[in-house]
Amino acid sequence: MRRPTALVALLLGALLLVLAPPATAAGSPTATFAKSSTWDTGYQGAYTVTNGGSTTLSGWSVEFDLPAGTTVGSYWDALLTQSGSHYTFKNREYNGTLAPGASATFGWVSSGTGTPANCKLNGGSCTGGSGGGDTTPPSVPTGVTVGSATSSSLTVRWTAATDDSGTVAGYEVSRDGGTPVTVTGTSYTATGLQASTSYSFRVRAKDAAGNASAYSPAVSGTTTSGGTQPGGGVHTAPYVDMGAWPTPSMPEMASASGVSSYTMAFITASGCKAMWFNAYDPRDAWAKDQIDAIRAGGGDVKVSFGGASGIELAQACGSVDSLYTEYNAVVNAYGLTYVDFDIEGSATADPASVTRRSQALARLQQAHPGLRISLTLPVLPEGLTADGLNVVKSARDAGVDLDVVNVMAMDYYRAVDYGDAAVQAAQSAFTQLKSLYPGRSDAQVWAMVGVTPMLGQNDDGHLYDQADARQLVAFAKDKHLGELAFWESTRDRNACTGALYRCTNIPQSPYEFGKIFASYGG
Repeated sequence: MRRPTALVALLLGALLLVLAPPATAAGSPTATFAKSSTWDTGYQGAYTVTNGGSTTLSGWSVEFDLPAGTTVGSYWDALLTQSGSHYTFKNREYNGTLAPGASATFGWVSSGTGTPANCKLNGGSCTGGSGGGDTTPPSVPTGVTVGSATSSSLTVRWTAATDDSGTVAGYEVSRDGGTPVTVTGTSYTATGLQASTSYSFRVRAKDAAGNASAYSPAVSGTTTSGGTQPGGGVHTAPYVDMGAWPTPSMPEMASASGVSSYTMAFITASGCKAMWFNAYDPRDAWAKDQIDAIRAGGGDVKVSFGGASGIELAQACGSVDSLYTEYNAVVNAYGLTYVDFDIEGSATADPASVTRRSQALARLQQAHPGLRISLTLPVLPEGLTADGLNVVKSARDAGVDLDVVNVMAMDYYRAVDYGDAAVQAAQSAFTQLKSLYPGRSDAQVWAMVGVTPMLGQNDDGHLYDQADARQLVAFAKDKHLGELAFWESTRDRNACTGALYRCTNIPQSPYEFGKIFASYGG
């Protein structure tokens, strides 16, 4: 289920205001729960945090227990951590500061009908009681460094702070004195940065009672020049169907086309186990010799999970722990810097697997600082579908630092020019992402946009030709898109007429599209 529409959200807000006590009555912050809709197997619920005190509230944390048989599914406008049946929701970067009398609302969709119990707000009672007198902030984070520079990202790392409660709830990272980003680990990767540019970062710690330490001294780092990443550029990374027969050779393709980097497709699920197209175990480092050769030539690879065929791991694995274990095994087997998640069909509209994937990816990124994650999603010329947009929101709200949102500009099943439609889809996706990331500049949001057309004849019979490819490359150079790709490299190599899985069915020379796309460097 998606977030409430503006009208429903307005009615919900009005209901919560009726149920919540007046801010001045409590004299301290409160958190009030309400169900906006219910059904036989669950409900949609929300808490409204109201600052009834006389001073500004600089952050909030609401925690509660749910009875057996009830769990949180998709959620919004908060960051979630879970320990068994105990749930803790913390503010996002945009709704943590509440002036006296102000309020913020977050919500979720539940599986099960049990309601929250033992609610605490910043360590005290949700009805406005004392937080136990905890007014001592955590220590200031030390050992702050800025490294792992690319042309568009920097990774900040620090030594964990300490708190008198025994646990630091999280950290806030401010770039160049701007609005801080909240993280739970001891690293943060800032993406969408400008090449050859210096940025400064400060970090502070917060405890469960909302006490914040002073900021650490500012530490600076500088992005690299050009449009490349460590181990080679991935601004152009066409897909390779690694399940084609005979197995494609990426090094041979790179030599013939000029493309230096590729997206390897697809890892799917055999039960709750990662497998290459249900045939080879990535733990055995299948095809790593090809990856090593690509890296030796100055390129790199993305490994893509999902696709239109088979079962995506998030649907096959029943827990965040088991899903994380599979993702982590693949990253370790190939020493990956880039991973892609091609979410199509029923997988985009399955709230449980969407939430599970988002939480597993946030954990994966914490375990591998600097790991760059892309989501590949269906698109129309008007933008991402509602389900696809919800996948992005879920990842954002779980704390995933998305590198690229890659739109599949293909198979529209309508009478439009497919070259124009790909450009329009990119522009529409930019507008959608800008609304999801209002704190980012236009350049930063464009750097999050990726576009992947289908070469030649699409499944719906419409054509994407060489002129369309040149049009997209020119647009990408003007806007500095995060990535260009295409489906699929063996079809470009074969340059034939025949079955769509192996031929483009338009006049072309071998690797003609690859040579066009290879000119894009970010």
